[in-house]
Amino acid sequence: MDTVVERELELRLVLSPERSIPVPARLRYRTDDPYAVQIAFHIGSDQPVRWTFARELLVEGVFRPCGHGDVRVWPTKVGGRGVVLMALSSPDGDALLEAPAEQLTAWLERTLRAVPPGSEAGRLGIDAGLAELLAPSPRLSASLDQGASPSPDDLWLRDPWPSDESADGEQP
Repeated sequence: MDTVVERELELRLVLSPERSIPVPARLRYRTDDPYAVQIAFHIGSDQPVRWTFARELLVEGVFRPCGHGDVRVWPTKVGGRGVVLMALSSPDGDALLEAPAEQLTAWLERTLRAVPPGSEAGRLGIDAGLAELLAPSPRLSASLDQGASPSPDDLWLRDPWPSDESADGEQP
């Protein structure tokens, strides 16, 4: 069962060292996409502006500066209170957003309880998907076991480059 961890939060868009404006945002984490977090900013347009980036980047950014390129995150103090700054860059422009550290951390802790660090890959089902993808077709295996020729539809499952080695290990 997939879980969604969401939180409405008021961020501040930093316009200058002396001025910032409130920006309502929704933080979202889905256990079926365990490596990513999404932040949707409600800026008065028909659709919110969405940013998706690594959960690990946000978790690390609560404690120390991290990231480079489009997303950078770091903790600091503003007016005696702990905040986390997020610098976002895109071809459309740049934004510096301030999030209350306590509220952001509480939401991140909920995501970490939903999918603990290091267990993300297990949530994706990659191993099971690869095993299914790479498993031989039961119909092809049965027909080959009975000595029958495979149907043209099954030929695409066969290895187009047979091994260069003979069955007894000698080169042909």
